Amino acid sequence: MTEHEAAPAATAEQGSRNLLLRVAAAMVLAPAALAIAYAGGWLWAALVTLASIGLFVEWLMIVGVARERRVVAAGGVALAISGFCLALGRIDASLGVLALGGVAVAWLSRERRLWAAAGYFYAAAAEAASVLVRLDQVWGFVALILILLVVWVTDIGGFFAGRGIGGPKLWPRVSPKKTWAGAIGGFAASLAVAAGFVAIGFARVEPPQVLKLGPILLLGAGLSIASQLGDLFESAVKRRFGVKDSSQLIPGHGGLLDRLDGFVAAVIMAAIFGLLRGGVDGVGRGLMVW
Repeated sequence: MTEHEAAPAATAEQGSRNLLLRVAAAMVLAPAALAIAYAGGWLWAALVTLASIGLFVEWLMIVGVARERRVVAAGGVALAISGFCLALGRIDASLGVLALGGVAVAWLSRERRLWAAAGYFYAAAAEAASVLVRLDQVWGFVALILILLVVWVTDIGGFFAGRGIGGPKLWPRVSPKKTWAGAIGGFAASLAVAAGFVAIGFARVEPPQVLKLGPILLLGAGLSIASQLGDLFESAVKRRFGVKDSSQLIPGHGGLLDRLDGFVAAVIMAAIFGLLRGGVDGVGRGLMVW
């Protein structure tokens, strides 16, 4: 075997190993996340808070501000206190703490102040949105499951469609591996999940209420698009600073930012839409009931 023949073989072997690591990590992390989401309450708020702090720290690592310990501490403490307030149901206090934390991060940053503040508010929005969606005792878990499933199948469908079909690149300057086939495949998979979600009556609650196919398909489509845009956004930030992975925290997946970029965009979009329709205490209902 020549050197030129060995290189593609090594790349293929590495890709297969990476896929196995991704599957193994997902089989461990996904059930745990679903169990905590089902439990809700302070458990879900605690998980979301830890994840948001991780997102903030990884963002600072990407933009080169992580060495400024005062910035890391200020943002991390604000997100932690905000999460505690969210666990107690004090949404107003949580938002106040998040606002003060943003001011502190911006004020303490010596360089790349806007980038540091952007990363903080990115993590803060993810934290608040994730808890608000789950807050509704009747519809919160249902709405959260739909968001998670759509994000997951968009990622999985995009991966296999892009790898199997190939074709023109979606945005080669930002994400060289993503193709239009992958984007369309992930989008189609999300529609199938949304339709299946309605067909099996997964979201019936007491009193019984059947979901409507049309609105849920539109919601699934919007979540899928938001998820893919969130993925591209994170890729653009990493490319801006010449970083491949946000960290190596999750085997086969990279860091929390690499794994949660799509979810962050989707859950923020969902929370805004649910707030407009159902208010603070009815975000889940605002998303699911038409």
